[in-house]
Amino acid sequence: MTERTRIALLSNPRSTGNIAQLPRIREFCADHPDIFHYEVEHAHQIGEAMRTIAQVRPKVLVINGGDGTVQAALTELYNGDHFGAERPPVAVLPSGKTNLIALDLGARGDPIASLERLIELAHGDLQSVTVARELIALRSGGSERPVIGMFLGGAGLADTMLYCRDKIYPLGLPNGLAHALAGIALMVRMLFGIDSRFLPPRPPLLKVSTRKHSRLQGRFSLLGVTTLEKLLLSGELGGDSPGSLKLVAIEEKLGSVIRALIAAFVGKLGRSDVRGVHFEETDEITIEGESSKLILDGETFSAERGSPINLTPARPLAFVKLAA
Repeated sequence: MTERTRIALLSNPRSTGNIAQLPRIREFCADHPDIFHYEVEHAHQIGEAMRTIAQVRPKVLVINGGDGTVQAALTELYNGDHFGAERPPVAVLPSGKTNLIALDLGARGDPIASLERLIELAHGDLQSVTVARELIALRSGGSERPVIGMFLGGAGLADTMLYCRDKIYPLGLPNGLAHALAGIALMVRMLFGIDSRFLPPRPPLLKVSTRKHSRLQGRFSLLGVTTLEKLLLSGELGGDSPGSLKLVAIEEKLGSVIRALIAAFVGKLGRSDVRGVHFEETDEITIEGESSKLILDGETFSAERGSPINLTPARPLAFVKLAA
Protein backbone atom coordinates (compact mmCIF):
# COMPACT_ATOMS: atom_id res chain seq x y z
CA MET A 1 0.00 0.00 0.00
CA THR A 2 1.26 3.48 -0.82
CA GLU A 3 1.59 6.27 1.72
CA ARG A 4 -1.80 7.58 0.65
CA THR A 5 -4.90 5.38 0.74
CA ARG A 6 -6.10 5.07 -2.82
CA ILE A 7 -9.83 4.62 -2.15
CA ALA A 8 -12.13 5.43 0.77
CA LEU A 9 -15.44 3.62 0.48
CA LEU A 10 -18.44 4.98 2.38
CA SER A 11 -21.27 2.42 2.50
CA ASN A 12 -24.84 2.51 3.72
CA PRO A 13 -25.88 -1.07 4.58
CA ARG A 14 -29.54 0.00 4.57
CA SER A 15 -29.57 0.93 0.88
CA THR A 16 -31.73 -1.58 -0.96
CA GLY A 17 -29.00 -2.70 -3.34
CA ASN A 18 -26.61 -3.30 -0.46
CA ILE A 19 -28.79 -5.88 1.25
CA ALA A 20 -27.57 -8.46 -1.25
CA GLN A 21 -24.27 -6.90 -2.35
CA LEU A 22 -22.63 -5.72 0.86
CA PRO A 23 -21.22 -9.12 1.95
CA ARG A 24 -19.40 -9.33 -1.40
CA ILE A 25 -18.18 -5.75 -1.06
CA ARG A 26 -16.88 -6.38 2.47
CA GLU A 27 -15.01 -9.46 1.28
CA PHE A 28 -13.57 -7.53 -1.66
CA CYS A 29 -12.37 -4.73 0.61
CA ALA A 30 -10.79 -7.25 3.00
CA ASP A 31 -8.71 -8.55 0.07
CA HIS A 32 -7.65 -5.04 -1.02
CA PRO A 33 -5.88 -3.20 1.83
CA ASP A 34 -5.63 0.01 -0.18
CA ILE A 35 -9.42 0.43 0.28
CA PHE A 36 -10.55 2.07 3.53
CA HIS A 37 -14.15 0.94 4.12
CA TYR A 38 -16.43 2.92 6.47
CA GLU A 39 -20.09 1.99 7.04
CA VAL A 40 -22.90 4.24 8.27
CA GLU A 41 -26.55 3.42 8.89
CA HIS A 42 -27.90 6.93 9.51
CA ALA A 43 -27.37 10.31 7.88
CA HIS A 44 -26.25 11.93 11.15
CA GLN A 45 -23.23 9.59 11.15
CA ILE A 46 -21.85 10.91 7.88
CA GLY A 47 -20.15 13.94 9.47
CA GLU A 48 -18.07 11.68 11.73
CA ALA A 49 -17.43 9.40 8.75
CA MET A 50 -16.02 12.30 6.74
CA ARG A 51 -13.77 13.38 9.62
CA THR A 52 -12.36 9.87 9.87
CA ILE A 53 -11.98 9.41 6.11
CA ALA A 54 -10.15 12.74 5.82
CA GLN A 55 -7.43 11.39 8.11
CA VAL A 56 -6.48 8.65 5.62
CA ARG A 57 -6.22 11.17 2.74
CA PRO A 58 -7.88 9.05 0.03
CA LYS A 59 -7.21 9.62 -3.64
CA VAL A 60 -10.89 8.87 -4.42
CA LEU A 61 -13.99 8.98 -2.20
CA VAL A 62 -16.44 6.27 -3.28
CA ILE A 63 -20.06 6.35 -2.09
CA ASN A 64 -21.95 3.07 -1.95
CA GLY A 65 -25.63 3.78 -1.41
CA GLY A 66 -28.76 5.19 -3.01
CA ASP A 67 -29.27 8.78 -4.10
CA GLY A 68 -30.22 9.78 -0.55
CA THR A 69 -26.88 8.52 0.77
CA VAL A 70 -25.03 10.33 -2.00
CA GLN A 71 -26.91 13.56 -1.26
CA ALA A 72 -26.13 13.39 2.46
CA ALA A 73 -22.45 12.75 1.72
CA LEU A 74 -22.26 15.59 -0.81
CA THR A 75 -23.94 17.95 1.68
CA GLU A 76 -21.34 17.12 4.33
CA LEU A 77 -18.48 17.27 1.84
CA TYR A 78 -19.70 20.66 0.59
CA ASN A 79 -20.46 22.29 3.95
CA GLY A 80 -17.74 20.69 6.03
CA ASP A 81 -14.05 21.54 5.95
CA HIS A 82 -12.80 18.04 6.63
CA PHE A 83 -10.48 17.82 3.63
CA GLY A 84 -9.40 21.45 3.45
CA ALA A 85 -8.49 22.51 -0.07
CA GLU A 86 -7.78 18.92 -1.16
CA ARG A 87 -11.25 17.40 -1.52
CA PRO A 88 -10.90 14.04 -3.28
CA PRO A 89 -12.99 13.42 -6.39
CA VAL A 90 -16.17 11.46 -5.76
CA ALA A 91 -17.24 8.22 -7.41
CA VAL A 92 -20.65 6.57 -6.96
CA LEU A 93 -21.35 2.84 -7.04
CA PRO A 94 -24.63 1.59 -8.54
CA SER A 95 -26.73 0.84 -5.47
CA GLY A 96 -30.15 1.66 -4.03
CA LYS A 97 -33.42 1.99 -5.92
CA THR A 98 -32.87 5.00 -8.17
CA ASN A 99 -29.19 5.71 -8.84
CA LEU A 100 -29.76 8.76 -11.05
CA ILE A 101 -26.40 10.14 -9.98
CA ALA A 102 -24.57 6.84 -10.50
CA LEU A 103 -26.08 6.48 -13.97
CA ASP A 104 -25.10 10.02 -14.91
CA LEU A 105 -21.50 9.20 -13.96
CA GLY A 106 -21.46 5.95 -15.93
CA ALA A 107 -21.67 3.49 -12.99
CA ARG A 108 -23.79 0.53 -14.08
CA GLY A 109 -24.03 -3.17 -13.34
CA ASP A 110 -21.95 -4.97 -10.74
CA PRO A 111 -20.54 -2.71 -7.99
CA ILE A 112 -17.52 -5.01 -7.63
CA ALA A 113 -16.65 -4.41 -11.28
CA SER A 114 -16.93 -0.66 -10.62
CA LEU A 115 -14.60 -0.97 -7.62
CA GLU A 116 -12.07 -2.92 -9.68
CA ARG A 117 -12.16 -0.20 -12.33
CA LEU A 118 -11.73 2.51 -9.69
CA ILE A 119 -8.69 0.75 -8.22
CA GLU A 120 -7.18 0.63 -11.69
CA LEU A 121 -7.87 4.31 -12.25
CA ALA A 122 -6.56 5.31 -8.80
CA HIS A 123 -3.16 3.86 -9.66
CA GLY A 124 -2.77 6.44 -12.38
CA ASP A 125 -3.60 10.06 -13.14
CA LEU A 126 -7.29 10.65 -12.48
CA GLN A 127 -7.43 13.93 -14.38
CA SER A 128 -8.60 12.36 -17.66
CA VAL A 129 -11.63 10.73 -15.97
CA THR A 130 -12.47 13.52 -13.52
CA VAL A 131 -15.36 15.82 -14.39
CA ALA A 132 -16.79 18.85 -12.60
CA ARG A 133 -20.48 18.66 -11.77
CA GLU A 134 -22.48 21.70 -10.78
CA LEU A 135 -24.72 21.11 -7.79
CA ILE A 136 -28.03 22.39 -6.40
CA ALA A 137 -28.08 24.20 -3.06
CA LEU A 138 -31.52 23.91 -1.42
CA ARG A 139 -32.50 26.18 1.44
CA SER A 140 -35.76 26.09 3.35
CA GLY A 141 -37.11 27.74 6.47
CA GLY A 142 -34.34 30.33 6.53
CA SER A 143 -31.62 27.69 6.95
CA GLU A 144 -28.10 28.94 6.24
CA ARG A 145 -26.66 25.46 5.73
CA PRO A 146 -27.84 24.29 2.31
CA VAL A 147 -28.70 20.74 1.39
CA ILE A 148 -26.68 19.72 -1.67
CA GLY A 149 -27.89 17.54 -4.55
CA MET A 150 -28.06 17.09 -8.29
CA PHE A 151 -31.73 16.45 -9.08
CA LEU A 152 -34.94 17.79 -7.57
CA GLY A 153 -38.32 16.37 -8.50
CA GLY A 154 -41.58 18.04 -7.60
CA ALA A 155 -45.31 18.25 -8.32
CA GLY A 156 -46.75 15.05 -9.85
CA LEU A 157 -43.28 13.54 -10.25
CA ALA A 158 -42.60 13.72 -6.50
CA ASP A 159 -46.08 12.42 -5.68
CA THR A 160 -45.58 9.48 -8.06
CA MET A 161 -42.12 8.75 -6.62
CA LEU A 162 -43.58 8.70 -3.10
CA TYR A 163 -46.50 6.56 -4.32
CA CYS A 164 -44.02 4.09 -5.79
CA ARG A 165 -41.93 4.09 -2.60
CA ASP A 166 -44.90 3.66 -0.25
CA LYS A 167 -47.32 1.52 -2.28
CA ILE A 168 -45.32 -0.51 -4.83
CA TYR A 169 -41.82 -1.10 -3.45
CA PRO A 170 -43.27 -2.99 -0.42
CA LEU A 171 -44.64 -5.57 -2.91
CA GLY A 172 -41.07 -6.72 -3.51
CA LEU A 173 -41.22 -6.36 -7.28
CA PRO A 174 -38.13 -5.73 -9.44
CA ASN A 175 -37.30 -2.03 -9.74
CA GLY A 176 -38.09 -1.83 -13.44
CA LEU A 177 -41.52 -3.39 -12.99
CA ALA A 178 -42.27 -1.21 -9.94
CA HIS A 179 -41.43 1.94 -11.88
CA ALA A 180 -43.51 0.79 -14.86
CA LEU A 181 -46.54 0.14 -12.63
CA ALA A 182 -46.19 3.58 -11.05
CA GLY A 183 -46.10 5.14 -14.52
CA ILE A 184 -49.19 3.20 -15.61
CA ALA A 185 -51.04 4.24 -12.46
CA LEU A 186 -50.18 7.88 -13.17
CA MET A 187 -51.44 7.60 -16.77
CA VAL A 188 -54.69 5.96 -15.58
CA ARG A 189 -55.34 8.81 -13.15
CA MET A 190 -54.63 11.46 -15.77
CA LEU A 191 -56.57 9.74 -18.56
CA PHE A 192 -59.72 9.00 -16.56
CA GLY A 193 -59.49 11.71 -13.89
CA ILE A 194 -59.83 9.13 -11.11
CA ASP A 195 -59.06 10.08 -7.53
CA SER A 196 -58.27 6.96 -5.52
CA ARG A 197 -55.95 5.99 -2.69
CA PHE A 198 -54.74 3.23 -5.01
CA LEU A 199 -53.43 5.79 -7.53
CA PRO A 200 -50.96 8.69 -7.29
CA PRO A 201 -52.70 11.85 -6.00
CA ARG A 202 -53.47 14.87 -8.12
CA PRO A 203 -50.61 17.36 -7.75
CA PRO A 204 -51.36 20.50 -5.72
CA LEU A 205 -51.06 24.02 -7.06
CA LEU A 206 -47.50 25.32 -7.33
CA LYS A 207 -45.96 28.70 -7.91
CA VAL A 208 -42.47 28.68 -9.44
CA SER A 209 -40.46 31.90 -9.79
CA THR A 210 -36.98 32.51 -11.21
CA ARG A 211 -34.47 35.31 -10.97
CA LYS A 212 -35.33 36.21 -14.56
CA HIS A 213 -38.75 37.27 -13.21
CA SER A 214 -40.60 34.54 -15.07
CA ARG A 215 -43.37 32.84 -13.10
CA LEU A 216 -45.25 29.62 -13.57
CA GLN A 217 -48.37 28.83 -11.63
CA GLY A 218 -50.65 25.80 -11.85
CA ARG A 219 -50.63 22.04 -11.56
CA PHE A 220 -47.73 20.15 -13.10
CA SER A 221 -47.34 16.46 -13.78
CA LEU A 222 -43.59 16.93 -13.55
CA LEU A 223 -41.36 19.59 -12.09
CA GLY A 224 -37.66 18.90 -12.40
CA VAL A 225 -34.60 20.95 -11.53
CA THR A 226 -31.26 19.40 -12.32
CA THR A 227 -27.57 19.85 -12.95
CA LEU A 228 -27.34 16.36 -14.47
CA GLU A 229 -26.68 15.89 -18.16
CA LYS A 230 -29.70 13.60 -18.47
CA LEU A 231 -33.20 13.77 -17.05
CA LEU A 232 -35.81 11.49 -18.62
CA LEU A 233 -35.47 8.32 -20.69
CA SER A 234 -31.71 8.96 -20.80
CA GLY A 235 -32.43 11.90 -23.09
CA GLU A 236 -29.95 14.74 -22.81
CA LEU A 237 -31.33 18.12 -21.85
CA GLY A 238 -30.76 21.16 -23.98
CA GLY A 239 -29.39 24.45 -22.76
CA ASP A 240 -26.19 26.39 -23.24
CA SER A 241 -25.52 28.09 -19.90
CA PRO A 242 -22.90 26.15 -17.94
CA GLY A 243 -23.37 26.31 -14.19
CA SER A 244 -27.06 27.18 -14.36
CA LEU A 245 -30.03 25.25 -13.02
CA LYS A 246 -32.17 23.56 -15.65
CA LEU A 247 -35.88 23.80 -14.89
CA VAL A 248 -38.42 21.56 -16.65
CA ALA A 249 -42.14 21.85 -15.87
CA ILE A 250 -44.77 19.77 -17.67
CA GLU A 251 -48.38 20.84 -17.36
CA GLU A 252 -50.89 18.43 -15.79
CA LYS A 253 -52.32 17.28 -19.12
CA LEU A 254 -51.87 13.88 -20.71
CA GLY A 255 -51.02 15.44 -24.08
CA SER A 256 -48.29 17.55 -22.50
CA VAL A 257 -46.78 14.46 -20.85
CA ILE A 258 -46.80 12.49 -24.10
CA ARG A 259 -45.22 15.37 -26.04
CA ALA A 260 -42.56 15.76 -23.34
CA LEU A 261 -41.72 12.04 -23.39
CA ILE A 262 -41.38 12.11 -27.18
CA ALA A 263 -39.18 15.23 -27.01
CA ALA A 264 -36.97 13.57 -24.37
CA PHE A 265 -36.72 10.37 -26.42
CA VAL A 266 -35.59 12.19 -29.60
CA GLY A 267 -33.29 14.56 -27.72
CA LYS A 268 -35.32 17.74 -28.18
CA LEU A 269 -36.29 18.41 -24.58
CA GLY A 270 -35.05 21.90 -23.80
CA ARG A 271 -33.87 22.40 -27.38
CA SER A 272 -37.17 23.27 -29.06
CA ASP A 273 -40.58 24.58 -28.00
CA VAL A 274 -43.04 21.90 -26.93
CA ARG A 275 -46.63 22.83 -26.11
CA GLY A 276 -47.35 22.37 -22.42
CA VAL A 277 -43.67 21.98 -21.56
CA HIS A 278 -41.67 24.81 -19.95
CA PHE A 279 -37.88 24.86 -19.94
CA GLU A 280 -35.59 27.51 -18.51
CA GLU A 281 -32.00 27.95 -17.40
CA THR A 282 -31.57 30.23 -14.42
CA ASP A 283 -29.43 30.84 -11.35
CA GLU A 284 -32.22 30.99 -8.78
CA ILE A 285 -35.58 29.26 -8.38
CA THR A 286 -38.22 29.75 -5.70
CA ILE A 287 -40.97 27.17 -5.25
CA GLU A 288 -44.07 27.78 -3.15
CA GLY A 289 -47.17 25.62 -2.79
CA GLU A 290 -49.81 24.03 -0.63
CA SER A 291 -47.76 21.39 1.20
CA SER A 292 -46.34 20.30 -2.13
CA LYS A 293 -43.67 17.61 -1.87
CA LEU A 294 -40.23 18.07 -3.39
CA ILE A 295 -37.57 15.34 -3.47
CA LEU A 296 -33.89 16.23 -3.72
CA ASP A 297 -31.88 13.07 -4.40
CA GLY A 298 -34.05 10.96 -2.12
CA GLU A 299 -34.77 13.46 0.69
CA THR A 300 -38.29 14.89 0.89
CA PHE A 301 -39.05 18.57 1.53
CA SER A 302 -42.32 20.47 1.60
CA ALA A 303 -42.99 23.75 -0.20
CA GLU A 304 -45.51 25.73 1.83
CA ARG A 305 -47.31 29.01 1.30
CA GLY A 306 -45.21 31.69 2.99
CA SER A 307 -42.32 29.25 3.48
CA PRO A 308 -40.89 28.63 0.01
CA ILE A 309 -38.02 26.42 -1.11
CA ASN A 310 -35.09 28.30 -2.62
CA LEU A 311 -32.68 26.72 -5.11
CA THR A 312 -29.39 28.18 -6.31
CA PRO A 313 -26.31 26.71 -8.02
CA ALA A 314 -23.57 25.50 -5.69
CA ARG A 315 -19.91 25.50 -6.58
CA PRO A 316 -18.87 22.38 -8.53
CA LEU A 317 -17.34 19.27 -7.03
CA ALA A 318 -15.09 16.83 -8.87
CA PHE A 319 -16.45 13.38 -9.78
CA VAL A 320 -14.92 10.31 -11.36
CA LYS A 321 -16.80 9.30 -14.48
CA LEU A 322 -16.50 5.57 -15.12
CA ALA A 323 -17.84 5.61 -18.68
CA ALA A 324 -18.22 8.12 -21.47
